[in-house]
Amino acid sequence: MAVNEIAVEDAAGGDPLEQLGFLLARHGAIANGRVQRAFASCGLTPRAGATLMLLGRCGSMGQQGLVAALEVDPSIMVAILNDLESAQLVERRRDPSDRRRHIVAITDRGRAVLSEAQTAVEEVERGLFGDLSPEEITALRGLLARVRTSPGDEVCSEQ
Repeated sequence: MAVNEIAVEDAAGGDPLEQLGFLLARHGAIANGRVQRAFASCGLTPRAGATLMLLGRCGSMGQQGLVAALEVDPSIMVAILNDLESAQLVERRRDPSDRRRHIVAITDRGRAVLSEAQTAVEEVERGLFGDLSPEEITALRGLLARVRTSPGDEVCSEQ
């Protein structure tokens, strides 16, 4: 057994409910549910919210760039953009320099909904991390970035 394996196992103190995987799954599920409700209060799914957040930061970008940045299948991105476009939160237009390429831009209405969504998500984060100092939040972010997962990992959720 490697040193890291012993340290993780010993930290649980023999209580299976204190194992890191279980704790991350439990807290992750709770956080996920709260974020989903925050986005839903603004009429968004989490993927649509993430798309708006990315577009809110850069204004516009190519559809393939969104696929890469959000690590979603192109067919899923089309469905997300169809919903956002139907709600007049984004607009797609052909790139004048390459007619095969679509540029996606956030609309004024999209910015208004994005502002509501950001406020709702910030409230969730205050509730989740309110007892942590800024230094602890930075440390947590750094530790989570080192957890061995990849975008291709299967995500499972129980209803």
